[in-house]
Amino acid sequence: LTTKPQLVTDPTDAPALRTPTALDAQRVRQHSIMRVRPEATRIPPSMRTTSTLPTADPADEVDALSREFGGLPDIDAEGPITALPPAETDPNSPNFNAVGTVQEPTAKGMPLMVERPDGRLKRYFTVDGLQEAKYVGKRDPNLPPLDLMQDVELSLPEEQEINRNVVLIENTLMEFDIDIDVVDVNIGPTVTQYAVQPFREVSGAEGGTKLNRTRVSKIASLATDLALALSAKRLRLETPVPGHSYIGIEVPNKNPSTVALRSVYESRAFQDQAQKKKSPLFIPLGRDVTGAAVGIDLAQMPHLLIAGTTGSGKSVCMAAIATALILDNMPDQVKLIMLDPKMVELSRFNGLPHLIGPVETDQERIIGVLRWCTREMDRRYKLLEEHAARNIDTFNSRLGKRRREEQLPYIIMMVDEIGDLMLSHPEETEKSLTRLAQMARAVGMHLVVATQRPSVDVITGLIKANFPSRISFAVTSGVDSRVILDTIGAETLIGRGDMLYQPADAPNPRRIQGCFVSDDEVRAITNYWRDWHQKQIDAGKAEKIRIGPWERGLTRREFLAETDPMLEQAISLVIAEREASASLIQRRLGLGYPRAARIMDLMEELGVISPNKGGGRTREVLIKPGKDPFKDEIDKRLKGS
Repeated sequence: LTTKPQLVTDPTDAPALRTPTALDAQRVRQHSIMRVRPEATRIPPSMRTTSTLPTADPADEVDALSREFGGLPDIDAEGPITALPPAETDPNSPNFNAVGTVQEPTAKGMPLMVERPDGRLKRYFTVDGLQEAKYVGKRDPNLPPLDLMQDVELSLPEEQEINRNVVLIENTLMEFDIDIDVVDVNIGPTVTQYAVQPFREVSGAEGGTKLNRTRVSKIASLATDLALALSAKRLRLETPVPGHSYIGIEVPNKNPSTVALRSVYESRAFQDQAQKKKSPLFIPLGRDVTGAAVGIDLAQMPHLLIAGTTGSGKSVCMAAIATALILDNMPDQVKLIMLDPKMVELSRFNGLPHLIGPVETDQERIIGVLRWCTREMDRRYKLLEEHAARNIDTFNSRLGKRRREEQLPYIIMMVDEIGDLMLSHPEETEKSLTRLAQMARAVGMHLVVATQRPSVDVITGLIKANFPSRISFAVTSGVDSRVILDTIGAETLIGRGDMLYQPADAPNPRRIQGCFVSDDEVRAITNYWRDWHQKQIDAGKAEKIRIGPWERGLTRREFLAETDPMLEQAISLVIAEREASASLIQRRLGLGYPRAARIMDLMEELGVISPNKGGGRTREVLIKPGKDPFKDEIDKRLKGS
């Protein structure tokens, strides 16, 4: 060595900082990091030593380096080499960010290992290489292009924010005599999950190592203290993270990112899942706390219950599900039934060729639609029985491509708010939803139901038992969270699409930021399908959708309500007896003479019985068994509408 460096162990004797040398480039590189070295009084008693500074002789370290590298290069230093200043523990201090020794990263997105002044290695987390590459598979040219949707990239939090939170978590728990390590950081669009390892390897008395464990419940009890230290609006602890040996502390990002539907479609993870599933009902749901795309298969769920307070993201989730279904399926593959008692959310989908009928908003008509759905389910079961098929996929595959027109499409029934229906028609609503949820899966009919009233009078035991897959957005209390998910946690969500998704085949809910679909995107996609449908009508390949198939049943009930609810029973009676008289109706139905006479007049108007012959003689029954006596009246009313 041409110049022997002067080593200073006391920081107060250092006249100047050490000049960088060629040794630095060969051995390590410098990074601006947040150094963690709490004061001696803040270190747990079991970890306290007489001195927190390294006690090794600097001259011995130089000799060791010389042997390792075959001699040290020349050092051209203008002054003596100084020791690093003590680490700053106050996060608000301008000296909180100091320079430390950092190893080269092993891979993109992996943490760097930083040597702390107390000799322990500290992880420095980076966001390098975390941006996801776009991947677009082949699409049917008849389907809407993805260019109709906005391309919004995920924004990542700053490294300084992430590592600052790591420091605050470790120091806060250290104040309560809990020595832990933050071993990993999962960056999501809305929250960042800090993986806390509830144990640390410490040196034993005989030179070995042992695990210094901490009770998980002890860390969970400090959730409020952690939220205070992190200045977090809402903090959620996952104790432990399923499938891992660490605790997840989920902290909201300062600048949350929007999860666009297109970004999930263009992710490689979602495309790989879709290729494995090969299901027309596999749609994107959002991104989890690691930023990975998440998809769901409605065919396997088989029904979905969505709940949350006003403004938490239920209606946006319903719109995203509907948009995803029409984005990936032709009208002959998937049909939609939309019931919207709120009258504002689903009406924008009117006119789609995927709809079986117009979006229904009236509560009385919605009950009639649910009745039609149960009748359609029974009809499909009879078809499956005739073809000895156990489900809709087997039925369609046996028909083959030559009989494609006879194949049964999937039917997705979407109800935006069942709270009002359960209050106005509780028995009818619960009966219809329960029967559909129990039996409709095999015939390709699936329910997606939402409510903003997560109470036991709306989400009853029967409904809850038949909707194993559930989504809970932000709720006001843990009681509401238990009603939906059978566990607490939804009360800690931050709203605006932040959800807990409970699959039917998983014991624990999964936190996901739901996909966002703007009004412009919905309008662009629906206009695409309306234009496509109009071209099919002009070519004579399709007919314009005017009324739903449930309209006849609704008109029938309206006619009976206007005339007499007992009219249908009276008609069935006279057809079975093959004779008609007022006295017969009085005796068999327990009615008075004025009402029985009125029913006789109505049956005469409908053409069910012959005119009055006088003399008290019975009238002749004109209609044959099996014929609908209301057909002509219903046709006349539908034609007039």
